[in-house]
Amino acid sequence: MDLTKFGHSCVRLVDGDRTLVIDPGMFSDVRSALDGADAVLITHEHPDHVDVDAVRGFGGPKWAPSSIADRIGAEAVGAGQSFEAAGFAVETFGGQHAVIHSSIPYVANVGYLIDGRLYHPGDSFTVPQKPVETLLVPIHAPWSKIGEVIDFVIAVRAGQAHQIHDGLLNQTGLDMVEGHVTRIGGQYGTRFAHLAVGDSVSV
Repeated sequence: MDLTKFGHSCVRLVDGDRTLVIDPGMFSDVRSALDGADAVLITHEHPDHVDVDAVRGFGGPKWAPSSIADRIGAEAVGAGQSFEAAGFAVETFGGQHAVIHSSIPYVANVGYLIDGRLYHPGDSFTVPQKPVETLLVPIHAPWSKIGEVIDFVIAVRAGQAHQIHDGLLNQTGLDMVEGHVTRIGGQYGTRFAHLAVGDSVSV
């Protein structure tokens, strides 16, 4: 399947006539990502991962944690489930957003493993209990530090990895974090490659 990045944590997967979009949020090109898509997956309720109005207006099937599902007309999903979305096999992991601060309430977060190959963790470092071929790495967030990003990549040990959740970084910060992930992840067998907005790669 082909993976295209639409900004921040939004990606679009195409395999033949099947098209699946994950996390079309406010830092991404939501309209383009959803155009012609068959189904949508939402990892959690934060607006950088779900443009509520746009996703609510999307006519195809959608899945999301129960905390946001009703607002966007989606089927509620939690960790430990398996289903099909636009013909893609989907397995779910995690269940909780990474801790931002003790004073900020926790929200549900679901990571999605697509066709047993590609893993989108949303805003978490939950390691799926299955092998992963392609890992989407939350490269920077208010809830993370570089060491945790690197440890996540090492723990998953996917053959290849690409960055998501990069909408708050300038180029200097991005180069620094990706440099560490490339160097250290490579020591554990993970080949990291940057995806610019609009770039596509076969996964």
